[in-house]
Amino acid sequence: MTLKQILIDRIHQTGPLTVADYMTECLLHPTYGYYSTRDPLGQTGDFTTAPEISQMFGELIGLSLAQSWLDQGSPTPFTLAELGPGRGTLMADLLRATRAVPGFHDAARICLIEASPVLRSAQKQTLKGYEPDWMAEVDTLADQPLFLVANEFFDALPVRQYLRDGDGWREKQVGLQDGTLAFGLGPHGAQPGLQHRMDDTRDGDLVELCDAARLIATRIAHQIATFGGAALVIDYGDWRSLGDTLQALRGHAPTDVLADPGQADLTTHVDFEALTASIQSAGAKFSRLTPQGVFLERLGITDRARALAARLQGPALEDLIAAHRRLTHPEEMGNLFKVLGLFPAQKTPPPGLDP
Repeated sequence: MTLKQILIDRIHQTGPLTVADYMTECLLHPTYGYYSTRDPLGQTGDFTTAPEISQMFGELIGLSLAQSWLDQGSPTPFTLAELGPGRGTLMADLLRATRAVPGFHDAARICLIEASPVLRSAQKQTLKGYEPDWMAEVDTLADQPLFLVANEFFDALPVRQYLRDGDGWREKQVGLQDGTLAFGLGPHGAQPGLQHRMDDTRDGDLVELCDAARLIATRIAHQIATFGGAALVIDYGDWRSLGDTLQALRGHAPTDVLADPGQADLTTHVDFEALTASIQSAGAKFSRLTPQGVFLERLGITDRARALAARLQGPALEDLIAAHRRLTHPEEMGNLFKVLGLFPAQKTPPPGLDP
């Protein structure tokens, strides 16, 4: 049995799936889901994230959060959390960079939000000696100050897609055509959650909504507004969702979204405007949306690269130069990825970001 056949049988029985339901099954099915069955990172996986490119990324994230902790009076204890921590590389680099911050490690209670059993196993090896806690969702975070990072987490959350049709919308669905999976459209209808998009869309435009992102952002923002803390959200996307951004990646190359369910990574661009609406409603503040390259340069990535380069030569030096460019250059990850900071009212955003 394959996940594709399971989904075909399900559609025969209960009708078409929303795009969100399809993404959820592809990524998190307990037996055949993408994240349930493999380590997707690195050269042998399907994609590479910023922490895997260079230690500098996690180091600077750590120093930004640690300075926010100092600026808020060094609260003790506090939760140091990461959403979707991959192999644990970012957290390991973060912790190494903050060892010299007085009291930071003693006060931190490390928490990793991770659904994948394969990646949890990798994180245990990477973070051996730190004794982090694992949980499947943010709702179980302790009621205390929260300092959090989410790098390429929100892009993997399931979205629903709606096509503008006159004065209403039709939901894009996954159904069957000639016995195999195919995209189609549901009936015309009003969508109260999209009423605010009637002024900036026209017939045929597609808009994506991510309820999971809204709920998670609200929960994080409420905790930071109530108990203090800060969060850094780093992801690809833009201020407002417009167009079909659903994509599948396999072997570091794009592939058909419907071809092999569970065998490819599925992502969409993050709608940062929707995140900020949730943050505001929960009583926290958010920073200006900032390109990743600008954020890292403000934190001193070029100086850090020079310091590392002084001890390198040959291929290792070339790799460092390439990593710096990939993380910061506007034609690479520098502009594609954006950074959003969350922080309490009356406080300042994490270093590297503007109010």
